[in-house]
Amino acid sequence: MTLGRAFVTRRKPEPGAGAVAARGRRDTGRGRGTPAHRSESEAASAGESAAVSVLDGPGARILLTAAVDAMVEHGYHGTSVRDIAERAGMSAAALYHHFPSKQVLLFTIMDRGMDDLVRRSEEAYAAAPDDPAEQLRALVRLHVLRHIEHQRESFLGNSELRSLDEPGRSTILAKRDRQMRLFYLIVREGAERGQFRTRFPTEAARGIVTMCTAVATWYREAGPLPAREIANRYAEIALAMVGEHYAGSDR
Repeated sequence: MTLGRAFVTRRKPEPGAGAVAARGRRDTGRGRGTPAHRSESEAASAGESAAVSVLDGPGARILLTAAVDAMVEHGYHGTSVRDIAERAGMSAAALYHHFPSKQVLLFTIMDRGMDDLVRRSEEAYAAAPDDPAEQLRALVRLHVLRHIEHQRESFLGNSELRSLDEPGRSTILAKRDRQMRLFYLIVREGAERGQFRTRFPTEAARGIVTMCTAVATWYREAGPLPAREIANRYAEIALAMVGEHYAGSDR
């Protein structure tokens, strides 16, 4: 992974970024960043990103949250180190004390997000009965809820994969493949048992994951449906995609 200062260019916001950014944007009064004199305690009290680890110190926690906010609003290449530092109430030099580059910040956000998704997906699969329909239902619900709960981080992970340098990009892709294999396994098993009638289990599994992941681009907390009902409905749609009848969202 490239260390040091990243080359920064400007580009238009990512499609769908406005909806995600509006949910997590802070009103700073200074456009791109927060006032540079904001204290760490003030920044921490504003809410932390899901990318923050319990092992992170106060400075790293604030910077990760600021980086997610800025990159969701302006894109990776449209966000400078100075933008992130200002949001965190720090100098650019202080940022480099915690992270050697903007690229490392992006990788950390995405890597931690994938670790969390893989862990939770494997736990959901292990806890489900030995029934492909129940296993698929559990994974779809988990996938949708996770992308709603971590909406900004999920949006960033999907829109900025292309901005990762090697070997970081390959690391994230390998973890995505590991998570995706659970869906392939379940749908193929259901098809082999005759429980799923789809003739295209691989494509069906891929379509289900893409559908669930896209929730992060359009979900609104003030929308007509609560998150759990959206997850239930997506589970029903997924089962219909593989040719399994769904008995109802209360199952």
